[in-house]
Amino acid sequence: MVTYREELLRLLHSLSYEEREVTLTSGKKSNFYVDGKQTTCHARGAFLTGHLFYERIRAANAAVKGVGGLTMGADPIVSAISVISSIKDDPLHAFLIRKEPKGHGKNLWLEGDKNLKAGDPVAIVEDVVTSGGSLLKAIERAQAHDLKVVQALTLVDRCEGGAEFLQDHGFKLEALFTIKDLKGLAT
Repeated sequence: MVTYREELLRLLHSLSYEEREVTLTSGKKSNFYVDGKQTTCHARGAFLTGHLFYERIRAANAAVKGVGGLTMGADPIVSAISVISSIKDDPLHAFLIRKEPKGHGKNLWLEGDKNLKAGDPVAIVEDVVTSGGSLLKAIERAQAHDLKVVQALTLVDRCEGGAEFLQDHGFKLEALFTIKDLKGLAT
């Protein structure tokens, strides 16, 4: 019987992993690309992602009340986690962090903020971590909104310094998969 983790890894490999020359957000060149959104926007991929992240968050025993991340990579992930948590009658409210504040209305950085209160423990998620800069930006935005960030998670760690960068800033990166997992399926 295939586990959820094995099934998600296969989906990631078939939908999100490509061996080709790309320029990453950091400006670095790479000979492979991981587009996690291709998997997290897939119906089964969203279910599997939400389930596995939910389990990881609850296994930490950190009393997390919400889950958020920087738009767009985190958007389908936080939605999936929130839905799975509701099915389990153990709500984790989703919130989305903008890259720029909304240009009108309340000029919000966070959407879904009314579901949480100051000091609530939250998890911050990302689809793919390379340098860790985007994840740290999301963490800092959540902290500026008076949320207590207790977990930093990613679907895929490219193993290019992101975990170490986040460690230097006081956060342990938890990855469901590493690039080694994905490349291991290619052979």
